[in-house]
Amino acid sequence: MKTPDQIWQRSGKDLLDTLESGPGGLTSHEAARRLERYGPNELREGGKKSTFRIFLEQFADFLVIILILAAVVSAVLGDVESTVVILAVITMNAVLGTVQTVKAEASLDSLKQMSAPTAKVLRDGTVVQIPGREVVPGDIVVLEAGDAVCADGRLLECASLKTAESALTGESLPVEKAAEVIDGEVPLGDRKNMVFSGTFVTYGRGRFLVTGTGMDTEMGKIAALLKSTSEKKTPLQVSLDQFGKKLSIGILILCGLLFAVSVLLRGENVMSAFLFAVALAVAAIPEALSSIVTIVLSFGTRKMAKEHAVIRKLQAVEGLGSVSVICSDKTGTLTQNKMTVRQLYVGGRIIPAQEANFKDPVQEPLLRAALLCSDATVNEKGEIGDPTETALVRLGEDFGFDELDVRDQWPRLGELPFDSDRKLMSTVHRFAGGYMLVTKGAVDVMLDRTVLGPGEREEIERVNQTFSNQGLRVLAFACRRLESTEVSLEEENNMLFLGLIAMMDPPRAESKEAVAHCIAAGIRPIMITGDHVVTASAIAREIGILTPGTQAVEGAVIESMTDQELQDFVPQVSVYARVSPEHKIRIVRAWQERGALVAMTGDGVNDAPALKQADIGVAMGITGTEVAKDAAGMVLTDDNFATIVQAVKNGRNVYANIRRSIQFLLSGNMAGILTVLYASLLALPVPFAAVHLLFINLLTDSLPAIALGLEPHTEQVMHEKPRPRKEGILTKPFLASVGLEGLVIAVGTIVAFHLGLRYGGEAAGATMAFATLCLSRLFHGFNCKAAEPVLFTRRFWNNKPLLGAFLVGALLLSAVLVIPPLEELMQAVALPWQLGLAIPALAVGSMVVIQLLKAIRVRLRKAS
Repeated sequence: MKTPDQIWQRSGKDLLDTLESGPGGLTSHEAARRLERYGPNELREGGKKSTFRIFLEQFADFLVIILILAAVVSAVLGDVESTVVILAVITMNAVLGTVQTVKAEASLDSLKQMSAPTAKVLRDGTVVQIPGREVVPGDIVVLEAGDAVCADGRLLECASLKTAESALTGESLPVEKAAEVIDGEVPLGDRKNMVFSGTFVTYGRGRFLVTGTGMDTEMGKIAALLKSTSEKKTPLQVSLDQFGKKLSIGILILCGLLFAVSVLLRGENVMSAFLFAVALAVAAIPEALSSIVTIVLSFGTRKMAKEHAVIRKLQAVEGLGSVSVICSDKTGTLTQNKMTVRQLYVGGRIIPAQEANFKDPVQEPLLRAALLCSDATVNEKGEIGDPTETALVRLGEDFGFDELDVRDQWPRLGELPFDSDRKLMSTVHRFAGGYMLVTKGAVDVMLDRTVLGPGEREEIERVNQTFSNQGLRVLAFACRRLESTEVSLEEENNMLFLGLIAMMDPPRAESKEAVAHCIAAGIRPIMITGDHVVTASAIAREIGILTPGTQAVEGAVIESMTDQELQDFVPQVSVYARVSPEHKIRIVRAWQERGALVAMTGDGVNDAPALKQADIGVAMGITGTEVAKDAAGMVLTDDNFATIVQAVKNGRNVYANIRRSIQFLLSGNMAGILTVLYASLLALPVPFAAVHLLFINLLTDSLPAIALGLEPHTEQVMHEKPRPRKEGILTKPFLASVGLEGLVIAVGTIVAFHLGLRYGGEAAGATMAFATLCLSRLFHGFNCKAAEPVLFTRRFWNNKPLLGAFLVGALLLSAVLVIPPLEELMQAVALPWQLGLAIPALAVGSMVVIQLLKAIRVRLRKAS
């Protein structure tokens, strides 16, 4: 048995024969056999990585591999201290990365919801309820309002059936269904005689023959597209990869040269010279960098989780902070995914919905009719029914009509259900000692059936066109008296026109402000939706996405464009309507080819491939489908577009904090390397013992660097443009700052070294150099807080972790210098009080000099 093709073109009887089913459905035995053959009706997930594999992957980094080799060499040479230091740091990094990844996946799992947990199917000729995963091709499924559609299938029967397909097609309004055969090729959204997995019934009832389950559904096909898209590394990942390799190679070359100089020119013992070279490499290579970056990102993810965002991929926080384009879905992301009345036309004038007044005798009949001619209900438990009708009921509720009171006072005694041929719905009610027919429907149809005065029709048509141009959906209302409750289609004529009600799926209250923040931060917001271009344009214009000089187009416009033509075209467009999943991927790729860093937000299955193709995919947690969440790097648990703006702010601050940590590590390590180079070139004694370098590495690398990664966030980052896509961390200004600050600290350390040599010998010189470099680096943490001076400002004191790291470091250094057993262990010697006072004086002096240099740089920048 083969799954049929072109299902919409074939009759129900033909499909029943092809699928070897019948009007009574499958037998239980046959259903069990097919379940064994086709498998469960669910989307297949890719194999999940084990926790151990995730842990091992943390070591797949060039810098980490170099450090592991250094640890092996140190162990062979008997340098236990170096081995322990290296292995402890890289293991801590691996554990942190693993824990964060596992926690993120667990958080996401808590968000996942089954799209169709149960289904009513015909088995052995009887309707039974079974788990949705047990539905098989050939089953006949019964649908009612409120049901989730569990599989793809061809409708056999339907009565006023409407389904919400926004998750699949992006179409915000429910789609009216029909069971008739459709000729020719038609797009997915126009296959009115089919229903699709992942959608749900908003109105009416029906039965359908299951033709596709699991990965054979339209949802499954889109999920399969994810395999053809590639995930992107964030700029931070790329920068750190390049940075780690270059830095490690450079330092290893330098250590090799120093080893050669020590052995060949100075005649030192080979093993001693090699041990010092390895110790210098360990001290110079910032092996804490990976740990610090992971810790800072972990704190960022924790902060964002409190602000309604679950991070699936650790670096997504930073990546989102650097995007320059956000391609956003409309329905449910920028809008409320809930139809709302915006305008009324009654009594010859247009009235905003918020000014509706049921006490106005002109408005009252229209508002009452909107509530009566509706099958929806709205109560404290929620809204039930077609979104258009719930909007009408809410309109009455909001402006003085109690739904139950109105329906009790004017009870429904008869009705003519809506159908697509006449485009009308009518209900009959007891009214003022008689009966009243209340009708709603399409404006053009209603105008032909109402009695209008001279020029009145032209005015109504003009207002209708105005509403339509604003992207509003318009319904007309009319009424007439009846002699009895018996009603026929002929009664829907010669009616009294009551008015027009125009509605739309409105923007979220926060969307306009969020879009404005994005633009101020240099980010281009783009709307990509499956909805109509007029509706999409109206929403985009209202919230500030569609601006003068940009345009809105339908997906068909880009269908015939080459990739190069599309790249040239995308800057002109702010809104794409009626797009397919393939269009979304092409648009994202076009921006990426132009050098933009792209984020894609969305909630539907149709968004999933583009979510994965984008540099950062952001899915909605409440309305989002499972496929969309799996494809995204971040899931918003409140479905609020404004949360993305906060994520941008957090991402930029996290990146700035990581830069601070790297600047601190590199400039401090630079100072140590310059000091060793100075001593080597002048044939002076070695300024540091190997244990000194290890102590400096442990004390002044990790704690202050982590504390700088926790620097309080600022609003200033949202007034800066996004970083260029190819800009790494090691920019020229950054390297210049690192080099200059490292030189200043090195000068202070060298002065201390000479003072020790002159007044106490080699041991005192090494102790002075060690203590001064250590304390200078602790003070240097305050230098790295900002590009401008912070001395004598409140910002100097606002980072409590940094103050704590400084105090811990200063106390431990003091203990090493004054406690005899520690002096011996650390190869330090007791110093005269004059030399002891010189250590803090030189450390504070280097900090003051760097602060002055920052002040000069700021003044020069302002002058230019």
